[in-house]
Amino acid sequence: MRLTAEGAATRIEGPLLFLRRTLDVGLNDAVQVVGGDGRTRLGRIAAIDESFMTIEVLESTSGLALSDTVVRFFGEPLTFGLAPSILGRVFNGVGRVIDGGPPVAARQTQRIEGLPINPVQRAAPRDFIETGVTALDLMNSLVRGQKLPIFSGGGLPHDRLAVEIATHARLRHESATGGDFAIVFAGIGVPYDSAEFFRRSLEQFGALERTALFLNLASDSSTQRLLTPRFALTAAEYLAFVEGKHVLAILTDMTNYAEALREVSSSKGEIPSRKGFPGYMYSDLASLFERAGCIRGVKGTLTQLSILTMPADDIGHPIPDLTGYITEGQIVLSRDLDRRAVYPPIDVLPSLSRLMKDGIGERYTHADHPALSSQLYAAYARSVQARVLASVVGEEGLAATDRQYLAFGTAFENDLVSQPEARTLEQSMEAGWRLLAGLPAAELTRLSDAQIAAHVAPRGAVRADAKR
Repeated sequence: MRLTAEGAATRIEGPLLFLRRTLDVGLNDAVQVVGGDGRTRLGRIAAIDESFMTIEVLESTSGLALSDTVVRFFGEPLTFGLAPSILGRVFNGVGRVIDGGPPVAARQTQRIEGLPINPVQRAAPRDFIETGVTALDLMNSLVRGQKLPIFSGGGLPHDRLAVEIATHARLRHESATGGDFAIVFAGIGVPYDSAEFFRRSLEQFGALERTALFLNLASDSSTQRLLTPRFALTAAEYLAFVEGKHVLAILTDMTNYAEALREVSSSKGEIPSRKGFPGYMYSDLASLFERAGCIRGVKGTLTQLSILTMPADDIGHPIPDLTGYITEGQIVLSRDLDRRAVYPPIDVLPSLSRLMKDGIGERYTHADHPALSSQLYAAYARSVQARVLASVVGEEGLAATDRQYLAFGTAFENDLVSQPEARTLEQSMEAGWRLLAGLPAAELTRLSDAQIAAHVAPRGAVRADAKR
């Protein structure tokens, strides 16, 4: 702590403290706010001009009085003390241990804003992360170093899906071992029961020991919500680029983050843009998502799986819209599938992993994986068309092939997308081959004759014998 300001506070609005500028300080510098009650609160300088400065107080401002508020300035941005021992620990939204254990004995201190990665040093994401979710692993594969969001909606089971991915995610490549893989899980603006669900589930399934868990509650200040993903990603960067681990960062819910950004921006009096969000929301989100990636010459990688709930299920809303521009694809959850008890309710057709082709195939998964995925996607798209046609002319009015596609679509959702438990990639591929055996071989135009003969034709023969 270098400088202290007393009696400079002019007003308090929600989580923001406004002061006269009496000292030479910098934007984003860390501060400590001390009230008349003696309680200290962490904060940072959010805005500054020649006469005034705005402090984002990261804890409740109740009890602060203008006359006796003292602000101490650190003279440097917020930092996070890190060590390998952060794995297995639970932190609040600003990196303080809340699991009852001792503080982390820091080996290294890093700025939470992160250090930009030189574009020349970036390496293309490669290799496959197995999540245990068939609609991801088989149809929209997650690649190490990728940033892939999940677009959900209010009431859909994205929390359950996030925990299951954190529990079952693993590396497959023979050069990587289990000890090389770590999870950073951040709950942003989540209710208390959701936070306990995350903590309890990770402990129950034994995943907490390889996880650094950050929990920002809905009752915490909106300014703290803006820092939670930054603290979490700083931990992920340390584990990936310093400790050499392959890190999967799961952030949920980014919609809460964006809403907090809008609230704080409005409190500052900034001019709003679309739907009241600040005009810089795109660059702000990019400053988080672009922290994922691979660096040449560095063993570790950082992969992001961010979850956001689309307001009113509107994929054109500014939050998912801007996120889609920054990230490399999207996984979309379907309310219709959820109503039909399909879990996980992943809608395969609008979902996309743009880097999937770089992380699958003979080198990383299986030589038949790309062709099988493509054929399943094409067949399911045809089945959706058959459903539309059947809604007009009735199922009896469909051609025999269209009726087969109609049955395929139902089986695809109930037997492939829906899964009672986690599957390995081999089990997912086996389920895919079984489904394709129900279609005529002449329709399987995305598969080679050898693939049809090896994987589809024998199953089709068995089905025909069973019918006779």
